[in-house]
This record gives sequence, structure tokens and C-alpha cells, in this order.
Amino acid sequence: MDLEALKTLKLHEFEEAAGGYRSTSDTAGRAKDALERRIIVEMHKTLGGRTYDAAVAQLREVARDFHYVEVECGLVGTALHAFTADLRPAQDKLKRALSEAAEREFTVGADGSVAYPAAGENPGGSPPPPGSAKGTTDATSRAVQQQAANIDPNPHYAIARDIANRIAEALAEATEADQKWAPQLRRLKADDDLVVSDSDWADAGKDTEGVRAAGKHYLDAMQQPPKDGSPRANADWWKGLTPEQQAAWTSLRPDTVGALDGLPAAARDEANRILLDERHGQYQTELDAIPKPPANEWTWITAGTFPSKVHTDEWMTWDRRYGDEYRHLQASLKGMDAIRTRFDQTGEGGLPEAYLLGFSPEGNGRAIVANGNPDTAQHQAVYVPGTTSNLSNIEGNMDRMTRLWRETQQAAPGASVSTITWLGYEAPQDIVKDSPFEHYAYDGAPAYRQFMDGLDASHGGSGAAHRTAIGHSYGTTLIGAAAQTGDLNAGDVIFAGSPGVKVGSADEMDVPKGHVWNEEADGDKVPDIGRWGHGGSQWRLGGGVFVIPSDEAFGAHQMNTHAEGSGPTGTDGAHGHSQYWNEDTTALKNQALVVVGEYGDVTAPR
Repeated sequence: MDLEALKTLKLHEFEEAAGGYRSTSDTAGRAKDALERRIIVEMHKTLGGRTYDAAVAQLREVARDFHYVEVECGLVGTALHAFTADLRPAQDKLKRALSEAAEREFTVGADGSVAYPAAGENPGGSPPPPGSAKGTTDATSRAVQQQAANIDPNPHYAIARDIANRIAEALAEATEADQKWAPQLRRLKADDDLVVSDSDWADAGKDTEGVRAAGKHYLDAMQQPPKDGSPRANADWWKGLTPEQQAAWTSLRPDTVGALDGLPAAARDEANRILLDERHGQYQTELDAIPKPPANEWTWITAGTFPSKVHTDEWMTWDRRYGDEYRHLQASLKGMDAIRTRFDQTGEGGLPEAYLLGFSPEGNGRAIVANGNPDTAQHQAVYVPGTTSNLSNIEGNMDRMTRLWRETQQAAPGASVSTITWLGYEAPQDIVKDSPFEHYAYDGAPAYRQFMDGLDASHGGSGAAHRTAIGHSYGTTLIGAAAQTGDLNAGDVIFAGSPGVKVGSADEMDVPKGHVWNEEADGDKVPDIGRWGHGGSQWRLGGGVFVIPSDEAFGAHQMNTHAEGSGPTGTDGAHGHSQYWNEDTTALKNQALVVVGEYGDVTAPR
């Protein structure tokens, strides 16, 4: 960048443009929210039929388009702010150098050289002649300049040299910023069709990475989130940022904002939705680029006298090269699509908006999804799923919390409730190979406690929220490990199908006495596994005796899983290990009563 361009550059116009893009982003966000959380919700209440379904589908596509505009315009606004932040110090440095030159009546050339008049003493002759100093940023050249200044009789030379060097520094810094940002800003554009595709979202993800790299100094200059901070410290950090800074963090580091316990649910939700859409675009694009598996996967061979079904050589060659990546992408996309489906269910039967409070497709995946805003809810329920849970099967676990939310509205009509699916840990994936090991529970317990503390820190409703920890199967083990090793920050605990919870009594569960509840359905074999000492979840009393929450010695309130006088296989009864959240079951009704604090209506086995 040359001197004249830097001197006359109107940075305020870039700031105004950044503000315009941010305003457009905010407008698009409000339009998206209006469609998803108000218009479609109201349509659910009064309309129906195929025409209605088609109209809702189109409105959802428009809402997704608005989200793309919100994300991309927000990113452009942040990029322009970062660009001006990089250029302003260089421009200020140039202006200060030019001002000093003018004060001394030096002349600055277009190339940045500084001309100075004759000055100094020369006994018996004319004063030392005028001259010109050319600036440099090279250390060796500056050393040579210093030597020249030491012998130059004109005192103006050293001053002019210093001014010229500062001009050179300013131009070098501006040129570096220009070369860094010009290609990034040129890339921030969408294609010219009207469809926001997966490839558009994949490109948006690349845009985010590019702007994040270019804007590193801009983000680094802001207040950073506390390292290993508590949820309260995280909340204070967020509150201390200006709206522009909050927008920059959301645009450039949605992974950081989305993962910080203690931040407002709305902020985490927006950040995680950006991640979700960008990763969906990236994963779908990568999946489409992988050759499809051969259709002839299987063949028969004869080994001895018996035929055997085996993979074909062609399929095995494909599987060795692409199989693991192909399956990971497919499984992750299945989970992402399920989360999007839950977004689309808002308003159906009064179901509140969903909040994505955590998301990552890495490994087996993570997802934390709330029905209703926990920051304003009077009652919060945080459910931990068990063995085999991962992103690919998150739909079933989300459905359980959807049904629990609906049941709370039957138990206490109009109650302010948020039910949350918390897959924020690496769950055991194999019942035989993984679930006997306790480290999955102890590894995940700190994150669960941190999340519960985060709900406390971000809650803005009237009074403290009533919080219930709910676990199923190995999820109960994690909750027990969390209570054993720290503050659970819950008012009630519900166990369902528990093999054991690492503590020997309800009194050790870090909730008020009498607020530990347990359900064991007829035909559920998992509690028996714990009861007979298999696996590593239960509490050993000694002498080969083990205690689990279903045992009287543990001290939990036992809740009915089917109505009195009704068999466990009846329509109101839960049976086996996976029916505790089936619709209209007594097991689900009792859980809902605990969640809304209607303890007197909970039914217990006789």
C-alpha cells in the first residue's frame, strides 16, 4: 500500500460498512426467529393438511436461508472490524510521522522519503546542505543509517531519518494487513443462486476458518475467556464484552462460545447452530466425494461342506480405503439431521423452542439439546443417557426428553419447564467390552457438574431454578460419580434402570434428604447385573454383597413403573430396560411429577 492510499483511506467507511453488515445479520436473525419461534408455532395451533405442511416446509427453508444470511453477514461485519483494527495503528503511525514532518517544515515525498533543509554549523563556510532520508524496516540498513547520522553535520538528518523509518514501518504494516485481508474479503461472497446448499455451508465454514486466522490479532486483543474458568467466571467474561465483541467471538469462535458453561442459553444456541450447519455442509460434501460402496457387498463361498457368506474382494478393497470415514460421516449426519428435525418440531403440540447447548461431531459425537430455555425455566431436568449413546442415535434420547416435557404439562399445566438431553461425555459403546469400566463415569462427571453449575450461573428467572438430575442405565453411574466427587447442584435425582451409582446410599447423592428417586421396570435385566456384582458400577458392602438404587438398603424412593392393579406389560406399564419414557406410562408420569415438584402425587410400589 502506498503512502497516499494509506493517508487518505477512510477507515470510518469500513466501520460503517461493518455496522451495516452486522445490522443485516441481526435483522436476518430476527426474521429467522420470527419464522421458527412465532409464525410457524402459531400456524401449528390453527392449521393442518397437506397445503399447510407444504407451506411450513417452505417457511422452514426460508428460515434456514435467513440463518445463512445471519451467519455470513455477521462474519463479513467481523472481518471488516478486524481489517480496520489491523490498519488503524498503521494509519495513525503514518499520520503522526507526517504531522511531525510538517511541524519541522520537512517535505515528505510520495515514496515516503523525507527532505530536510540546510542546517548546522560549518565554521568559515556555508551551513551543511539540505538532504533527503529514505526510510527502511531492514535492521542492517538502519545500522548503516545510524553510522551516517553520527558523521552527518546536518542535525536534521537524524530526525528526518527517524520520521522516514516510521513512515516505512507504517506502510509495511498496512501492506501486510492489505495483503492478508484482501483475499479473505474477496472470498466472502455467496454463489448467485437462491438455494442455500450443503456446499454453501461448507464454504461458510472455510470462510470462518480464513477470517479467524486473519483476525487472530483482533480477537487476541479482546478480553479472553478465563482459562479453565468456573461457569460464574465464564458468565462474567461474557457480560464484560461489548455487543461487537460478543458478535466477533460468536462469528470467529463458535466452538468456544457454544461450549462455555455459564453463558446464556441463547448465545450458546446460536454458536452451536453455526457449528451444526457448517459441519453438516462439510460432512455432506465430504461424504458425496467418497465413492459409494459396491452394490455386491456379499458373496458365498464353500468351506468344506458348508457355504459361508463373506464380503466380496471388491467391497473389502473399498472398505479398507473408505469404510471408517464413510461410516463416521454417515453416523454424524444422521445425528445432525435428528437435531434439525427437533428444531422443526417447535410448536407441535405446544412443544417449546429447542436450544442447542453443546455440539461436536468429533469421535462418537456430543450433543446437548434443551426443550425450552433453561435460563428462564422454573424447573430444569438434565438427562444423562447410558451405554451405546452417541450422536448417531441422539434422536431417541431427545425424544425421551420431549415426552417428559409434554408429561410435565399434564402433571402441572403451564409449568415453566426445560428438559435437557445431556450427551456431553464419552459413553461406553459396547455393553460387554465397555460398560463394566467405571472410568467413563468418572471421566464424564466433571463435565456434568460443570454443566449443572452453568445452568445455575446463566439462570435469569425469578428465584432459583428447581433442578433434577435424571440418569438411565450407565448414565445413573455417571450421576453417582458426579455426586461422589463434587457438588451435583441438583434438588432431585431420578435413576432408571440403574446397575449401580458408585455410592452406597441415597444420603451420599448430594441432594436434600428424601429427594433421590428410583425406577426399576419388570423385565429390566440391567439392575440385576449390578445387584449380582457384575460390572463396575455398583457399591460393594462387603462379603460379596452389592447395593444399587433399587435395593431398600440404598434408601431411595422407589417409584411405580406401572399403575397399581395393572400388569407391567399393560399400556401404562414400562417393561424391560428401554420403556421408562414411553408415552402414557406410569414410569414417565412419576418422573414428570418429581420434575415439577409434585411429590405428593408420586406413586410407589406397595
